[in-house]
Amino acid sequence: MPSLEEKLDSLPSQPGVYLMRDRDGKVIYVGKAKDLRARARAYFRSGDGRSHVQFLVRRVEDIETLVTSNEKEALILENNLIKQYKPRYNIRLKDDKSYLSIKVTTQHPWPRMFATRKIIKDGNRYFGPFSSAIAARETLDIIEKHFLLRTCTDYNFKNRARPCLQYQIKRCLGPCVLPVEPREYQEQVRQAILFIEGKRQELIDELKGRMREKADGLEFEAAAKIRDQIQAVERTVEKQRMVSHWGTDQDIFGLYREGGFIEVQVLFVRQGKLTGNQSYSLEDLEFSDEEIVEALLTQFYQGDRFIPDEILLPVELEDREVRQEYLSERKERSVSILSPQRGDKRQLVEMAIQNARQSFFERHDQERERERMLLELKEKLRLRHYPQRIECFDISTIHGAHAVGSMVTFFNGEPDKKRYRHYRIRTVGPDSGGDDFAMMFEVLKRRFARGLGEGDLPDLVVVDGGKGQLTMALAAMSELGVKDVDAVALAKARVRSSPRSSEVHRTEERVFVPGQSNPVILKRNSNALFLLQRVRDEAHRFAITYHKRVRTRQTLYSALDRIAGIGSARKRALLRAFGSIKRIEEASLEDLLKVPSITGRMAQEILQSLKSRSP
Repeated sequence: MPSLEEKLDSLPSQPGVYLMRDRDGKVIYVGKAKDLRARARAYFRSGDGRSHVQFLVRRVEDIETLVTSNEKEALILENNLIKQYKPRYNIRLKDDKSYLSIKVTTQHPWPRMFATRKIIKDGNRYFGPFSSAIAARETLDIIEKHFLLRTCTDYNFKNRARPCLQYQIKRCLGPCVLPVEPREYQEQVRQAILFIEGKRQELIDELKGRMREKADGLEFEAAAKIRDQIQAVERTVEKQRMVSHWGTDQDIFGLYREGGFIEVQVLFVRQGKLTGNQSYSLEDLEFSDEEIVEALLTQFYQGDRFIPDEILLPVELEDREVRQEYLSERKERSVSILSPQRGDKRQLVEMAIQNARQSFFERHDQERERERMLLELKEKLRLRHYPQRIECFDISTIHGAHAVGSMVTFFNGEPDKKRYRHYRIRTVGPDSGGDDFAMMFEVLKRRFARGLGEGDLPDLVVVDGGKGQLTMALAAMSELGVKDVDAVALAKARVRSSPRSSEVHRTEERVFVPGQSNPVILKRNSNALFLLQRVRDEAHRFAITYHKRVRTRQTLYSALDRIAGIGSARKRALLRAFGSIKRIEEASLEDLLKVPSITGRMAQEILQSLKSRSP
């Protein structure tokens, strides 16, 4: 097998992509180059002094290249390989939060619009992301009020027998059951899309023309509805800030770096108006500003993201022309990538840089505040470890029926929803009368058993309850040999009333800790108490939500469970066809026979069984 030095000598002087692998064969860096040989030699032979490059090349055991026809193909291939391998030393673009987008189901004959955090290639249209969830929902609320589009799911739309409340309050045309003209509905969809795209003046001009037509035709009620639409659109225009006289669509990138961190801010200008912004926080691996911006652009405009007419950057890019060509092909019209040095456009870039700087300080102020809160928690409860990762457990049941447990995770004082877990109680049945302690013991034992096997344990465990629940947590840890995890229990405040007074007194919330008979009482305005309450309340909410879902599902199926021959597949088929037990009960024999796999005998038994349970 040739050595790394020999491979460097044999690399082609052509455009392409290179993959650097470590001793285990894992891809740790992916890059593109106009000349593969020259770029690879620059890493290993030119004495690049940047610390991350020196650190990287010491770990490279092999280098693999993929030749492409031109730089544009190399750009596309680099992006795909970064997504595939997720290399450790590449800058990866991750949002500091999950942003809302608006989805328009254009693949459906009667489209609807709704907010989503998941963008997939399904042929439908997506708009956003909206940096503010409030802004996205305000937009949808205006559309719902004034463009009369359906809001129901496709399933409800297909199975509805009469118009819903949205139709009654004049927020929907009712295409689910009423003879709505498809062209009229599609026109409403088109105008709503103009509204989302920020083409508000174009929309206002169209609506004013339609309003005059209706008024000339003496259709005054229809004209009044259009007038309300115009007023709603004009109010949103007044809220927006004008930043440009050209009326173009622009994305403006700003970059700020300090103390080993990079903050990127993207300002979205649509039709000359600033409509939103988006922040990214990156770890600084000593890449140059040019390399950072190149990596950002490669990943930023992937998928179905809107591509503007102009992209303004704080630095010059070596491959600017290639990127312009690639984005222009995707947009099917000319796209300009500019690095302005003076004038109005430079002022916009400076504004983005200032926003990035402000975002950096706000983010790090919040991080310092969370750190102070966690240190206070450690000190007040005398914990052995800094509680960077907290897991809280709660039980939800009604007299032992449909019992479930929940686990929520907070990392650095913030929810980490990827680590939330549900548990169905297995060992404690309803006949036990609802033994919460045994249920908590089961959930904790299952959690710790798995955590020990995977080497994945928290710093602090919080259980909802008093001494008894804490005893269960300690017993589960002791049985499995878990020694390096702190545990506490948070008991809710109790209400005390005096027979001689009408006043009601509420006790303080109490925190029980191991080895101490009396609980710790934290001040009401304490940051540590606020964090514990927030963690406890989130676990409670998560448990109740799951309990309701389990209870509803089992209640729904219980009426069909008593019928012989009706298994899970036939239950699903019946509920898919009719939507509810009540509708099955109201169905005729002929309707039931239309459901696949339902025979005449079964249909008779279904009707007889369901009608016998009716009052």
